[in-house]
Amino acid sequence: MFSLLSNTMKKTTSNITSLLGGKKEKISKEQLEEILIESDMDYDLLEKLLDSLPSNISREQLESALLNLLVPKEAQNKAQDSQNKDSQNNSASNDTNAQNTLQVKLIIGVNGAGKTTTIAKLARFYKSQGKKVLLGAGDTFRAAAIEQIKSWGQKLEIPVIATQHGHDSSALAFDAITHACAKKYDILLLDTAGRLHTQTNLTNELLKIIRVSQKALDSQNTSTKIAKYLVLDGTQGSSSVNQAKYFTEHCEFQASPLQNGASQNGTSQNSAQDGIIVTKLDGTSKGGAIFSVVSELKLPVLFLGVGERAEDLVRFNPQEFVKTLLDSIFTTESKG
Repeated sequence: MFSLLSNTMKKTTSNITSLLGGKKEKISKEQLEEILIESDMDYDLLEKLLDSLPSNISREQLESALLNLLVPKEAQNKAQDSQNKDSQNNSASNDTNAQNTLQVKLIIGVNGAGKTTTIAKLARFYKSQGKKVLLGAGDTFRAAAIEQIKSWGQKLEIPVIATQHGHDSSALAFDAITHACAKKYDILLLDTAGRLHTQTNLTNELLKIIRVSQKALDSQNTSTKIAKYLVLDGTQGSSSVNQAKYFTEHCEFQASPLQNGASQNGTSQNSAQDGIIVTKLDGTSKGGAIFSVVSELKLPVLFLGVGERAEDLVRFNPQEFVKTLLDSIFTTESKG
């Protein structure tokens, strides 16, 4: 995963090394300010970061400060404890389900963010873990979106629940959940129509889909909650934050108590982790915007889209993400 992430972040990291004129043993606050502004970190967040650091900054000092922006210290400690347990019991994933209760993941995003492709990537990811996966073609506003989901389903050999163009998307969600429960699927990935935060009617329709989906789950005598995944276009950088903030607030996204990198194995089966998926990182030098996204939205980044293929999806690992950035700045390797 680390080599894949390094290749994905190449535009960001090459730009950083170029701005510095080569890698350094230590950097000044002025140098750090320049490279993080160029990497599209929000300036208010950057000022907060700079205030926490000395005049001459070592790799270890910057590593600690950047990790604290992505993961609260308490969560870092719990994540380490959880990873130690996972290594003993070979647990597969932080959102897999030992009880085989259906998990419904509602995929939300604006047009052009890579939402449909991300659904295919998620489907492949869960199928590769041995999960029984179902797709729901819930974007009934775009006929092409329905065909795209069907096409991906055929390629990945994953069933698709679909309806006709223009039909009620919340009814499709209800039918898909009912079918998934009856056939004992593990994962249902529900597509939704791309929408802008200024489109009030579509936002209200999204709220209806969430309500109907939760009622459909409740009617199956399960305490499982809908998980909401917001897909953000990485090439938009920090400019996407305000738009994303609208969706996460109006759709009542709930942050996990263990953000970014903290495993949830062993949590109650009704827990659902809402979060962010950042796409197209391979095509941008704005990788620093991820810090702004996490800080503003108070939500974890769950996955990164790192290419066009169905397999080009990786779980977001804060430690590896920070290491990739630091390797472009410092001559020294991290200890341990």
